[in-house]
Amino acid sequence: MQGNLPPEAQEKLEELQDLQEKAQQVAAQKQQAETQLQEAETALEELENIDEDAGMYRRVGELLVQTEYGEAQDDLEEKVDSLEVRVETLEKQEERVQEQFEELQTELQNMLQGGGGAGGPGGMGGPGAGGA
Repeated sequence: MQGNLPPEAQEKLEELQDLQEKAQQVAAQKQQAETQLQEAETALEELENIDEDAGMYRRVGELLVQTEYGEAQDDLEEKVDSLEVRVETLEKQEERVQEQFEELQTELQNMLQGGGGAGGPGGMGGPGAGGA
């Protein structure tokens, strides 16, 4: 069907496909950030059940480095705050992409219904074809 589409409709269809791909990428990033946030919140909750004098380690790349309770707590709280902002930002981005997708989809449908009718105005040939 794509071969029979007018160039304007073909462009809109390609934009729709690009937006769909972008929406999938944003959704994957959001899912990853939500998972990291949940893990950080769980770690912070568990930290509350640990004695402040207990020996603690945190992962730094491939290493475990000894850390203090207060430092671990501060790091986790900062991570939670940062991830909450990231998830919120991705949710807004996801909403914007969805709105753009729906608008573009409506434009394409209107274009196909209006210009793709059975030989009505805007059909092939005629004095106005090939203008703007």
